[in-house]
Amino acid sequence: MTASFDLSGRVAVVTGARRGIGLAMAEALAVAGADIIGVSAQLESDGSEVERRVRAAGRQFSSLRADLGDRAAVHELIRDVRSLGPIDILVNNGGTIARKPAAEHPDDLWNHVIEVNLTSQFVLSRELGGEMVRRGRGKIIFTASLLSFQGGINVPSYTASKSGVAGLTKALANEWAAHGVNVNAIAPGYIATDNTRALQEDRERNQSILVRIPAGRWGQADDIGGATVFLSSQASDYVNGVVLPVDGGWLGR
Repeated sequence: MTASFDLSGRVAVVTGARRGIGLAMAEALAVAGADIIGVSAQLESDGSEVERRVRAAGRQFSSLRADLGDRAAVHELIRDVRSLGPIDILVNNGGTIARKPAAEHPDDLWNHVIEVNLTSQFVLSRELGGEMVRRGRGKIIFTASLLSFQGGINVPSYTASKSGVAGLTKALANEWAAHGVNVNAIAPGYIATDNTRALQEDRERNQSILVRIPAGRWGQADDIGGATVFLSSQASDYVNGVVLPVDGGWLGR
């Protein structure tokens, strides 16, 4: 059974790999045996934390810098990825959030969040996933959200984008499952990262979140690693179109 989770010989692209959940995903995949192509807008060309962790696991690491909010940069990223050879695993994790009430949410903020969180991920999946379809195998994982299921507060663009990610996951799975390409998503719960720092530091909001989580704690980025390896491995070959919550039981409450 352990061999089903072995990713030796696989190459994974992880967007948003510089920190937080993406960093943990990249490390987990490397520990399972995959070589990593890390992508982030601010990723260092050499000596990054993600590179250090991947190499400590004995795997190869390549660094690519790209702004997912810039469509031309996304297409350049695709060319750079292709130059490194065939990709077995695409982890669409890079994302952004904007906190602004709906009545005050400007067009430019809306457009930027949708571009980063949804459109860029479709373009990456279309181009790199299309190659997987032609080869007859591959794994694509999106980072969805609890707000793929719920509405949230003061984050209309983020909620719309993550609801779109859930729908895109199912749409691509419907088309590509018969071609040996598994498309799924992970929906992290409340994870202690920089993106959630404001919530963690708001005593009242923090407490209201904690009492709703059956596990009784905020998640850590490392909690996402196991699901990432599972959905990247042979163990998930008959798993298609799933949005998997890793949330300490939040949605079951």
